[in-house]
Amino acid sequence: QVQLVESGGGLVQPGDSLRLSCAASGNIFGFTVMGWYRQAPGKQRELVLTISSGGNTRYLDSVKGRFTISRDNAKNTVDLQMNNLKPEDKAVYYCNMTSSGRNYWGQGTQVTVSS
Repeated sequence: QVQLVESGGGLVQPGDSLRLSCAASGNIFGFTVMGWYRQAPGKQRELVLTISSGGNTRYLDSVKGRFTISRDNAKNTVDLQMNNLKPEDKAVYYCNMTSSGRNYWGQGTQVTVSS
């Protein structure tokens, strides 16, 4: 089993920045992908940014140039730096890890962007 603990999130104004952090623990070995998904009210959960243990990234087009992801393979942590936040970025953000073919999720953290 893998446990994911998230931190960060909150209420900010448009144009502000936030940083989300996630730490994974448990039976983690081999190739993994860590990252962030988000789900806005009434919408499906969508990939925001992910990064593999080899450094390959996948991202949502609408966050390109604004969000960056970083991970520490030794510590099994992943951070999401969100800059120039927009109201449409409001959602619950979930940390995710794929390890040994299994998918794990954090509890989610709310990000609200409002003036």
